[in-house]
Amino acid sequence: MMVKSELDKLGIEYGVIDLGEVEVKQPLSPEMHVQLKTALLKSGLELMDDKKAILIEKIKLVIIEMVHYADEVPRIKNSEYISGKLDHDYTYLANLFSEVTGITIEQFIIAHKIERVKELLIYDELNLTEISYKLNYSSVAHLSNQFKKITGLTPTFFKKLKEKRRNALDSL
Repeated sequence: MMVKSELDKLGIEYGVIDLGEVEVKQPLSPEMHVQLKTALLKSGLELMDDKKAILIEKIKLVIIEMVHYADEVPRIKNSEYISGKLDHDYTYLANLFSEVTGITIEQFIIAHKIERVKELLIYDELNLTEISYKLNYSSVAHLSNQFKKITGLTPTFFKKLKEKRRNALDSL
């Protein structure tokens, strides 16, 4: 709604407003572009007009949605999933992502999967086998190795730390 009101205030004609994207009906003059950018910044939003930056954000959103909000991580290769969702060649997406962010798409996925594992361990609703299946790991051992590589802790030790902290807080 914030974006819509800023566009209306500036008298900019627009079509579809979707999460993170606005279809503008006509090209913006340089002055109008600056006004819109300034108005959005005041609202804590950023105007992204660089197609590469927009594509990077879309890649990140697809991965975050896939790891954090899907009931289960898709059973197809990450590359096929991302490529299909964004309708772009995966090699192009992977090269662009690495060039701009300094990490690979795979590293970004792993970081998010480990964050998701932490959440699931803290919520204590699923055991490691269930978490491993839910996040499409080939085995519990693979999940555990990746978790330790990223966090320096085993999933079991991480879970015990959280329990100790929770117990310490309960005794206050």
